[in-house]
Amino acid sequence: MRLAVVILAAGQGTRLKSDLPKVLHRLAGRPLIDYALDVARAVTPETPVVVVGHGAEAVRTAVGDRGRCVLQAEQLGTAHAVQQAEAELRGQCEAVLVMYADMPLLRANTLRALAQAQAFNSGPLTLASVNAPHLTDFGRIVRDASDEVQAVVEAAQATPEERAIAEVNVGAYCFNADWLWATLPQLPLSPKGEYYLTDAVALATAAGGRVAAVRLEDAAEALGVNTRAQLAEAEARLRERINTRWMAAGVTLVDPATTYIEPTVQIEPDTCIWPNTHLQGNTTVGGGCVLGPNTIVRDSAIGSRCRIECSVLEGAQVAEEVTIGPFAHLRPGARLGRGVHMGNFGEVKDSVLGPGTKMGHFSYIGNATIGEDVNIGAGTITCNYDGVKKNPTVIEDGAFIGSDTMLVAPVTVGSGAKTGAGAVVIDDIPEQSLAVGVPARVIRKLEKKTAGDAAA
Repeated sequence: MRLAVVILAAGQGTRLKSDLPKVLHRLAGRPLIDYALDVARAVTPETPVVVVGHGAEAVRTAVGDRGRCVLQAEQLGTAHAVQQAEAELRGQCEAVLVMYADMPLLRANTLRALAQAQAFNSGPLTLASVNAPHLTDFGRIVRDASDEVQAVVEAAQATPEERAIAEVNVGAYCFNADWLWATLPQLPLSPKGEYYLTDAVALATAAGGRVAAVRLEDAAEALGVNTRAQLAEAEARLRERINTRWMAAGVTLVDPATTYIEPTVQIEPDTCIWPNTHLQGNTTVGGGCVLGPNTIVRDSAIGSRCRIECSVLEGAQVAEEVTIGPFAHLRPGARLGRGVHMGNFGEVKDSVLGPGTKMGHFSYIGNATIGEDVNIGAGTITCNYDGVKKNPTVIEDGAFIGSDTMLVAPVTVGSGAKTGAGAVVIDDIPEQSLAVGVPARVIRKLEKKTAGDAAA
């Protein structure tokens, strides 16, 4: 059965009280529309049709090439929205699965079950339902004495008896495609002046067609986002789902309720994450790490056996066995080699720290290339910006940078060289040389350490 998906994303979301289109509000770091596109792709290889309306251009941009966008110029209800997809899909598929873009917790397995049920249904449509009487604003599933679905009654039009029905309509459907396109023009206008897709159920049963229902086990899947409170509830449910998955995969979360891991993050086993830690964007974490507490890692790659405490990493790459923090900041372009130590109140931007380098505390390293086993004393600053452009600093292997050294770029410190405390370096320092003063001057050559010296 060739299956197409229609995602309804035209709503304004007035109860959110926002200029941002509803489906672009973010959940766990991603816009709502992304979750609908993900499950659609997981259910069928066919590119979904996305019905846009309010903020159409912004939504089109967010969808990109992941969906074919069609415009619902007037907001005349859900059935009218689905009609806008007819030109794209008529004759192109046997079944049409319709879902809302504001239901981020709906699982791909649920939609697959819906499509499979319709494939074996002799009638024209199958809908998803759930027993959830607390969802008071959802339409009620009305069944006959034989327990067959007869209609979906919207909450606003339901009688007291109908509102007492526990089974509610989730808002996901799978239709026989030919029947859907033939039926949509026949739907009546509601008292609110809109055409409801749910009225197709009554038309189907009136014509003798069977309407099947797939009942969800988890009522959270039915959660739609119409208010800020519902957005927060969806965030909490999604975080719980993500955290449970990582714990099952061998990651320790000391306090899952205060651990925030976005869906795009990847973590290897035996890593331990302490409270108030946020892992965001395209972040990867190796095995055996200890992260947090109070740490933010965004779009960064962390190698195995690292310890990062009370720090912020964004756009950084960290090799194995690195220790960072507390209160360190790695900005975009920071790359730390194996075994680097970066202490408290340090900042690195667009720079490379070679393996074994130690950067104690209260230092800023920007636009620098630092070799292996370099010691960077407290208060070291690379003065990389001259008011017009950023200039590079090079510190070669084994150099020793004294506390409060100012390195006025562009400048190079040779291998094995040293600077005295408080030095202001404006000229290159040759290898194995000691430079002191303001401005720094070389005062003597240093003996080069041998492998035997190091062993001793």
